[in-house]
Amino acid sequence: MEIPSVFLLLWFSNSPIVMTFDNPILFFLCSIGVFNGFLASFYFLFFSKEKRVQNLFFGFLLLMLSLRIGKSVYVIFTERSERNLLILQIGLSACFLIGVALFYYIKSSVNNIKVIPRLWKIHILTLIIIIFSIGIIAPYKTNISLWSKYVVHTIYAVWGFYILMSGFCLKDVFKRLTTKKVVLTTSELWLVWVFIGNLLIFSAYIIGYFYLYLIGTITFSVVFYALLVFLLSKSNRENVFKDIPEKYASKKIEETEANILVKNLNKVMLEKQFYKSTNIKLNDIAKEIQISSHQLSQLLNDNLGKSFALFVNEYRIDEAKRILKENNQFTLEAIGFEAGFSSKSNFYATFKKIVGKTPSEFKKQYS
Repeated sequence: MEIPSVFLLLWFSNSPIVMTFDNPILFFLCSIGVFNGFLASFYFLFFSKEKRVQNLFFGFLLLMLSLRIGKSVYVIFTERSERNLLILQIGLSACFLIGVALFYYIKSSVNNIKVIPRLWKIHILTLIIIIFSIGIIAPYKTNISLWSKYVVHTIYAVWGFYILMSGFCLKDVFKRLTTKKVVLTTSELWLVWVFIGNLLIFSAYIIGYFYLYLIGTITFSVVFYALLVFLLSKSNRENVFKDIPEKYASKKIEETEANILVKNLNKVMLEKQFYKSTNIKLNDIAKEIQISSHQLSQLLNDNLGKSFALFVNEYRIDEAKRILKENNQFTLEAIGFEAGFSSKSNFYATFKKIVGKTPSEFKKQYS
């Protein structure tokens, strides 16, 4: 059976066959999702009343997807001789960032992140610098073969890698999804559908690379409006962008990220000497290292195995020990206050508990 010309493959950007505007229905199906994707991305990035971290990442995700799909629409409906290759480069470059945008959107939602961690910013900025550097050093216009053989394959591999990582972030949600006794929250269902939608778009482009190129653009439009239908329900609209209950959030920060956070935490504690303040709060330190108070609590309890009070008191005891070793003329009570304790009894009890000796016994060792 002969395939209609309207569905013939556009082999990446080198296809000899181009659609025209004589196919208005096809053009509408391919471009409607892109147009509304741009509008939605601008809303979440710049105009949303709720300035949540999750909204910013969702807007970033929609923007990158819209740029990538927009590039496809441009290729499909533009003669090869008339194509601006810079537009193709921008679309492919945006594709490099789709996966990481999805990953951090889901991760920030699952972990109820309130402030974008510095590590995340560095991670995203690094990817942006990489793809921009490639575009400047070896622009698509003069290096089509390089991009087609190596850069594009790398871009799709990175996209696929972050989709796998996003699925890993949702592993606990997927487990509950298969448990009949557990009902997922609206926000959790939304994350599942966003993940599935992105997986479908990625799969469509992989298929399109070998068969129907325009399938990716149509899939994006279908996914976009399917998610829109999900939002049309008033109850869904009111709950989709709410935090996932903390009891469902992942209980332990990944080791690599935890090590970096602990290093930053210790650095801040020593530089700012927060422990000397008797009124120091968890949120004060969390803001300083640019993570949420919930995430800092997770880091201390689940990764370090200690409460916030114990963590701060350990710093206070280290400071008290340092002063005691100097054998100065301060009274023990004054040393306790200098180290950040609010009372003499609290200082003595905490010192004995952590060190195993009273301050007096400890001082005698250095007299």
